[in-house]
Amino acid sequence: MLRIGIDLGGTKTEAAVMDAAGRLLVRERIATPRDYAGTIDAIAEIIDDLEGRHGPARIGLGHPGSISPKTGNMRNANSVWLNGSPFKTDLEARLGREVRMANDADCFALSEARNGAGAGESVVFGVILGTGVGGGIVINGQLLTGAQHIAGEWGHNALPWPKPGELPGTTCWCGQSGCIETWLSGPGMAREHAERTGIAREPRDILAASDAASRDSRGRYIDRLTRALASVVNIIDPDVIVLGGGLSNTQDLPQKVEEGLPRYVFSDILETRVRRHMHGDSSGVRGAAWLWPAAPE
Repeated sequence: MLRIGIDLGGTKTEAAVMDAAGRLLVRERIATPRDYAGTIDAIAEIIDDLEGRHGPARIGLGHPGSISPKTGNMRNANSVWLNGSPFKTDLEARLGREVRMANDADCFALSEARNGAGAGESVVFGVILGTGVGGGIVINGQLLTGAQHIAGEWGHNALPWPKPGELPGTTCWCGQSGCIETWLSGPGMAREHAERTGIAREPRDILAASDAASRDSRGRYIDRLTRALASVVNIIDPDVIVLGGGLSNTQDLPQKVEEGLPRYVFSDILETRVRRHMHGDSSGVRGAAWLWPAAPE
């Protein structure tokens, strides 16, 4: 059977049809309505369109935030119109069938673990470095969800091994201070660069520039990313860390982080590899489709 993956973003929604071999047959993008009912309508319409052209499919969806195992409601989504709603229940009622859902970073990790940069590895940690900081854990090809449905949410831990000037840190939208996300997200890095230099620049420009101030910001970013990932290695000991999101395209970032990990990892050797994503911005829809197996269950 075919699978349809949906990547629900704050500004765009992407859908793709995947065959049994994991190949994408078609990809479609639409603008995401900025209201709850409109979002459900848009998802239903794009599924109807794809199934009308390609035949029946099972539906997987990647979304921002997470679904509470207690209430079944959405929470912590930056698409705030989803929060507090029984999104999965309502979408399944609209479609008349089961929809498998996971956080968008989990879908990225699953995509890269199944047939991407982490293919063939036992434990894969997928990282999103963009407007926010997210992560997902895949073990032997299966997504780890966790008791609270928050496995992989490393961005809302404190930056480890803090250095002078890093405490208490900026207040995060989650209510804590000094979260990894406040340092390693694109807006977080740009904010600190502006505070240090008085110059406002886009994150990608800071990471690509050759002036002394930008090189200093880049070095700080790499060191913080290395420390943050070392704490993950010390807990789940992954075979591979796959970097995704816009900031992951920084030149030599995987190599620099891998070179720095031994300083912080609690081991006399480092077997964990750090790799850049293979599937780029298609990992979201790929991972959503991979929430279903290739063959009927």
